[in-house]
Amino acid sequence: MYRPAIDLVKQALEEDGAFADITTLSTVPEDQWSKGRILARKPGVIAGLSMAVETFRLVDERIQIEQLVQDSAHVQANENLLLLSGPSRSLLSAERVALNFLGRLSGIATLTAQCVQAIEGTHTRILDTRKTTPGLRALEKLAVQAGGGQNHRFGLNDGVLIKDNHIKAAGGIAQAVTAARRFAPHLLKIEVECETLDEVQEALSANADVLLLDNMDVEMMQQAVEFIHQQAPSVLIEASGDMGNNVERLRMVAGTGVDFISIGALTHSAPNFNVSLEFA
Repeated sequence: MYRPAIDLVKQALEEDGAFADITTLSTVPEDQWSKGRILARKPGVIAGLSMAVETFRLVDERIQIEQLVQDSAHVQANENLLLLSGPSRSLLSAERVALNFLGRLSGIATLTAQCVQAIEGTHTRILDTRKTTPGLRALEKLAVQAGGGQNHRFGLNDGVLIKDNHIKAAGGIAQAVTAARRFAPHLLKIEVECETLDEVQEALSANADVLLLDNMDVEMMQQAVEFIHQQAPSVLIEASGDMGNNVERLRMVAGTGVDFISIGALTHSAPNFNVSLEFA
């Protein structure tokens, strides 16, 4: 596991007081050993198993772990994910942090998989956004991948995305795109956010590489896609807005012919996936 992820686990354990677990220290004998299992409480897609495993290992290297599934696995309710054996105190003290990572990341993977399934049969791909939990972006984007989605730019430094406030500050779409062409490396595509058909025309005239159709209703989006395909077939089209896992809207948006649908809800609003640790 890469160093930042290990550091995150250590930070989470320290935050939880796992090495000074008063309840466990006062009620469980030091020499007691237990066997247990981590299981899914509902159907879904799993992500974050490596974080859960690392949590138990950092608490106590004597814990034996058998991993029964891999990240991106589709599991059923009550399906076992990990089998554990080790000092009872250590298992109990590591429990919550391990489940927090596993529940959070599996929730993202499960929601992503639902969105991907909703547009099955189209050429549209589901993307995440930068609306992630501070410090957990890399993990949450991996969880999106586990659910079958793809990652948008990781940070502000690896892609040009000109949004409404950039346009206002630059003095217009043409000015913003021209400035970006001069400044950005030639290998980076330049994407422009558009909220109206007039802005779509301006962005095409400025030779943007990608157009982001933001908060458009489906009728306007369809018009925009048809216009872009006629005027600049090589331009990629992304749609965004308040979609979440609204299956009907996702299908309608994908049906317009957009290349991508970016969904902030994948990471900022995914329900926690219910997993638990049970002793034998």
